[in-house]
Amino acid sequence: MPDDPFDAFDAAVRSGGADAGFELLLQRFREEKKYSLMFDARAMQSRHALGMPLVQNGRLENLPADSRTALERAYVEAARETGGLFLADGDIARAWQYFRAIGETAPVAAAIEQLTPGENQEAVIEIALHDGVHPRKGFELILANYGICRAITFLDQYPDRSTREDCIRLLVRALHQELAGNLKRAIVRAEGCAPEAANVSELIAGRDWLFGEHDYYVDTSHVLSILRFSLDVEDRATLALAVELAEYGGRLSPMFQYRGEPPFDTYHDYTIYLRALLGECVDEAVAHFHQKAANEDPRPAETLVMLLARLGRYGEAIDVSLEHLRDAHGLRPDCPSVFQLCQLAGDYVRLRELARERGDLLHFAAGSMQA
Repeated sequence: MPDDPFDAFDAAVRSGGADAGFELLLQRFREEKKYSLMFDARAMQSRHALGMPLVQNGRLENLPADSRTALERAYVEAARETGGLFLADGDIARAWQYFRAIGETAPVAAAIEQLTPGENQEAVIEIALHDGVHPRKGFELILANYGICRAITFLDQYPDRSTREDCIRLLVRALHQELAGNLKRAIVRAEGCAPEAANVSELIAGRDWLFGEHDYYVDTSHVLSILRFSLDVEDRATLALAVELAEYGGRLSPMFQYRGEPPFDTYHDYTIYLRALLGECVDEAVAHFHQKAANEDPRPAETLVMLLARLGRYGEAIDVSLEHLRDAHGLRPDCPSVFQLCQLAGDYVRLRELARERGDLLHFAAGSMQA
């Protein structure tokens, strides 16, 4: 076979026709890892099989329906093959260009799942998170590669609520592990041996000396941010870890007792709320936030409504909403409206009454038809 690739192509076509020529092209591009040219060669091979001009001119939409369907099918197969070759070489970013074009995410998600943290993963993280291919793994890579601070910044802007809890779980676990590790090292230095407990609450119990005026064991702003995120979590194991973080924060000296957003003015407020979500001291928590709701700021009342809804106490949530949020505007999107609470409670009579009172025909119809 001639050494010159152009002569070699001519020889292949003379001896075996167009099919032999295409096979030579495909073999050469594969060996040289020129996978994008392989895709183009596959597309050209498909046009040849359909009796079309080999150099594409015009738009697919202008082709007859049968030819367009056959060519689109061939393009999908070529994109799948090309993307697979890039994945086999570990080039997820270039593979995604082809799989995205045909709307297939599973092969790329599987490849991302196998990644371990490393350098130059920004493009993959972008695909995993912003393109929604594998959000949990993308967040895991952010956390491992760039740390808790960067992960918190990202989560503050994270739009996808369906996968947000996965990210919060990772973040709570990471901060808990960091805190437990730092506390253990401090205990070893002071006591000479490592404690067996991994539970933060057990590590700090009976060790008031850990909390001097200037003593802290993880970035306090990280604790507050992660406690704020944890309020939305339903996973009980994550809630339990968040309670430990809140209890740790409550032991810090006044120098590190930063105020959160109302009604979470202290770490104690977080502890009470999170414990209630775990079914602990529920009535005390409701009474605590009832007291905070008795002011003009709607945020404590919104928090109480959300807590009552999470606890399944919809009737009480309706009463709070009517008492404190009737005239409030711009409620938090995750705070259920009084109509939503009536629906959750199955109280269609009240839904009808409130809707009529407010001149809301649509919700009146919803209540009437379900009553």
